[in-house]
Amino acid sequence: MATRAPLARFLQRSRPGVQQSRWLHTTPCRRTDGVFRELTDQRVQIPWIDAFRKKEKYGQDATRPSGKPETPSDRDLSPKKMSDSYHSVILPLGRDPWLLDTYLNSSGHIRLGTIFMDLDALSGVIAYKHTGDNVTTVTAAFDRITINHPLTEICDLELSGQVTYASGRSSMEISLQVAKAPKDGQRVKKEDIMIQAKCTMVSLDPGTKKPVNNAPVRTDTEEEKQLYAEGEKNSAHRKELGQRSLLKTTPNDEESDLIHAMWQKQLKYHDPNDPLRKPSNVYFMDSTILSTASIMQPQYRNRHQFMIFGGFLLKQTFELAFCCAASFAHVRPTFVSLDPSTFQNPVPVGSVLYLTATVVYTDPPIVSGHSDSMDKSQDDNTQTRVQVRVDSKVRDVEHGTTKPTGQFNYTFMVDKNLKVLPRTYTEFMMYVDARRRARRISETVQQGEADGGTKDRITE
Repeated sequence: MATRAPLARFLQRSRPGVQQSRWLHTTPCRRTDGVFRELTDQRVQIPWIDAFRKKEKYGQDATRPSGKPETPSDRDLSPKKMSDSYHSVILPLGRDPWLLDTYLNSSGHIRLGTIFMDLDALSGVIAYKHTGDNVTTVTAAFDRITINHPLTEICDLELSGQVTYASGRSSMEISLQVAKAPKDGQRVKKEDIMIQAKCTMVSLDPGTKKPVNNAPVRTDTEEEKQLYAEGEKNSAHRKELGQRSLLKTTPNDEESDLIHAMWQKQLKYHDPNDPLRKPSNVYFMDSTILSTASIMQPQYRNRHQFMIFGGFLLKQTFELAFCCAASFAHVRPTFVSLDPSTFQNPVPVGSVLYLTATVVYTDPPIVSGHSDSMDKSQDDNTQTRVQVRVDSKVRDVEHGTTKPTGQFNYTFMVDKNLKVLPRTYTEFMMYVDARRRARRISETVQQGEADGGTKDRITE
């Protein structure tokens, strides 16, 4: 990515003189809700029973706004340093086997879904260090999570991040990373950075639930200016995507030709006078669907007590996407990235959450000449890049009004030659949307590699 090199260096240089959280001893009796205790303590501020009794006593319905503004009109909105919001946490996975017990999967590897929960919880801590406690800050989107190096080694991990873009409006971009924890007094090495992520947080008035402005961030150094410029570019791109959404515009000429070519291929598969039949490695999109339903318990609430925090949704959607990719390929998939994903509506405690995962795109694709692979050597068909889309919706227990709560897009690599083929118009739109996402990510990574090399040479 274009910000990889400056972000890594900047997070390292922000460490001295900034208050950081270090390892706290944990014991078998101090279980967590899947989020590291130090982050849980900052996210959940009072026991659920106290919040529940207060709600019963005063008849408060936290799922509905009061309608009365509660954000002070005299909030200090003067520009803040990027480093003011910096926060880091050490996960002592190499030293605490009971803590490690909550992070390992059946193969003895770190569960990425649990790390994603921690990253979302950390982004909340960072956001409130920038905004203060007089607003309600929620996760609007995870714009990107990429794996630089697989988490194959059991060791202490450092999770860190800070606000890197805030223009004075209601939203802010937070940059995060996961790295091998450095020894005391040392900085994280570039090769020890395992995961990088960017998310967008939005501040709301607690009473009206309407957006409120935040303080902008200052850019005092060249690195800060680079990070801010990248955040500004990402913000403009999100607005552009909204305008180009398939909900608002029709597919372009190239996409229409692709849809027509896939439709023609379907006809040939079913034409008794045509010898062409659907190959065994081609699967219709509707055959890849996996769905779940679960009730939302208070143990996964956010700091506002009656809503589920975004990290839990990340974990649930990632693990369902992994299962969907594995079911599709019948091999263990390798996670590549979480691509731009949005949180649309809050998920109340006690509601029923429905998740639906679908394989919406494969590369190399079924129609030749339309590959979007970053590495053209993948066209030897020994590997397939699989994009899984997870749609989430929520209902109350009585199955009243249904609301969409988010769309999450995960990319995996599998060691098989597989293709997915849409059949209905809705599936074609899902395919085109996923293809756009894949092409955008490919262009961003290629540009980032080119820019990163130049910046490294200048710095050195």
